[in-house]
Amino acid sequence: MRRKIDPNTIAGLILGFGLIAFGIALTQRQEPMSGYDIVVANLKAFYHIPSILITVGGTIASLMIMFPLSQFAKVPKHLRIIISPREYKPEIYINRLTEIAKKARMNGLLSLESDLEEMTDPFLKKGLQMLVDGVDPEEVKNQLESSLDSLDDRHANERAFYDKGASLAPAFGMIGTLIGLINMLKSLQDVESLGPNMAVALVTTFYGVLLANVVFAPISNKLKVRHDEEYFCMYIIYEGIQAIQSGINPNLLYDKLMNILPEYQRKKIEARVAAAGFPAAEAETKTDAKTKGRGRMGKRVRT
Repeated sequence: MRRKIDPNTIAGLILGFGLIAFGIALTQRQEPMSGYDIVVANLKAFYHIPSILITVGGTIASLMIMFPLSQFAKVPKHLRIIISPREYKPEIYINRLTEIAKKARMNGLLSLESDLEEMTDPFLKKGLQMLVDGVDPEEVKNQLESSLDSLDDRHANERAFYDKGASLAPAFGMIGTLIGLINMLKSLQDVESLGPNMAVALVTTFYGVLLANVVFAPISNKLKVRHDEEYFCMYIIYEGIQAIQSGINPNLLYDKLMNILPEYQRKKIEARVAAAGFPAAEAETKTDAKTKGRGRMGKRVRT
């Protein structure tokens, strides 16, 4: 399955940091003048190295205690997944499974052995291999469910890295603020220094909230979105493999799998089929013929 660039992720990161920086730089003009000026020098008040060390360094240090080093090594791969994910299209899986059901109904399950070589999706290949090997239906179901559960647990464990980061960053921001307040109270007799010292103390809270809500939490949620896309297609395969083994009519299988889709997506596919002017079965064949050159199925996203 080919990859695509996700413009929402890129635009969100740019807007998130860009609008915050723009808001800091905007300064309201003094009366009697109205409007705003852009004062870049305002950004200097939010640049404080000790605060960065406390908030960012403390968050990373705690994550190092909580998670193995291998988890940090996966961060570049996770960033690639959220920015340039694999494109999962359930209708392609449905069409492919319908084709397989037709072949199995006409020539038997053993005829599917010749299709195994061209299968690049490991979950689909595993399911078909069990059908060809004549594995008991209950065992097939258990094996496929085990794979689904394993995927769900593995992805949840890896998202926990970013969930923990989102909870730790504001906490270390508060620690930095407390340190700043303590230093401020030590020099309470110097009234002129109270304002600047208080501002520095609050900068650490700003860093913590920014890190949690613009970096860690969005990454975790986008990984959940990518997981749902992959899991949904695997669930379609799970249902399709069991139905093929039971000898279901291909047209009934098509309807069964289409009913799994959300209504808006199902109507979109049906409208495209109707516009093509072919019955559903013929439309499937033509759709697969177009995608064969690109590769019918893709590997699962591994995070």
